[in-house]
Amino acid sequence: MYSQIAANKRKTVYIMLFFVALIAGLAYLFSAFYGGNHNVFYGGLIGSVVYAVITYFAGSRMSLAVNGAQEIQKSDNPRLWRIVENLAITDGLPMPRVYIMPDPALNAFATGRDPKHSAVCVTAGLLDAMNDSELEGVLAHELGHIKNYDIRVSMMAFALTAVISLLADVMLRATFFRNNDDNEGGGNMLFFALGIVAAIVAPIIATLIQLAISRQREYLADATGALTTRYPDGLASALEKIGQLGSATRKQNTSTAHLFFASPLRGHSLANLFSTHPPIAERVARLRSMGTKA
Repeated sequence: MYSQIAANKRKTVYIMLFFVALIAGLAYLFSAFYGGNHNVFYGGLIGSVVYAVITYFAGSRMSLAVNGAQEIQKSDNPRLWRIVENLAITDGLPMPRVYIMPDPALNAFATGRDPKHSAVCVTAGLLDAMNDSELEGVLAHELGHIKNYDIRVSMMAFALTAVISLLADVMLRATFFRNNDDNEGGGNMLFFALGIVAAIVAPIIATLIQLAISRQREYLADATGALTTRYPDGLASALEKIGQLGSATRKQNTSTAHLFFASPLRGHSLANLFSTHPPIAERVARLRSMGTKA
């Protein structure tokens, strides 16, 4: 477990280095369009890094806000609060902020940058459909992400996605502010083409990054949750119920999809071709195997 936590911290550094290199490349292309103006290059690079840092620190609240999550206190839902509190004590974690997402889908997610700055969110549909052992299994999985520092890696991926999308949008819009009468139409068209390519490739790159870091951490969080509750069948039953009733949320947000317990995207979504979540059947089989061994 500790080796996985160390690995996640290393992944955060690797993502940051990749981010700086990618942003530097895009900023260089951007400056080349303006005749090799180094001020544009440095401005774009510094601005992107600042934007990423802000997104990293504010990403938790942003991901909660875009999904319509509402923070609660103990009196608002004593059942949910009690389960989260007991699991946090068992895992030796600070009590995370607790949110409910008013959505009929069966889903949940954890977010934050470290255990001291973390939050867990469940949908109203999950609360209604799960019995206590199933709900405990799902929440133990989410606190597993917090304990394993998966949430920090996720926030870096979220920040990277946001900045790449911003740069792609800027590259597209920049052409419309160029003087079309300066006999540089070919240059404008080239830059416009690069902007279109960036806009198409950016979300694919972001999704592939999320895919690379997400699948194994979902299996690890399942195992962590099962060890915490000492009842893997509870989590397995929750997954089976989610498979039957559905986890697709009303708000379809690909930038936060990798945070969720099960894929929140609809089955026909193109993003599901690059699913960041392993198949539910495989997760259930692994958990049932753990229960049999116990």
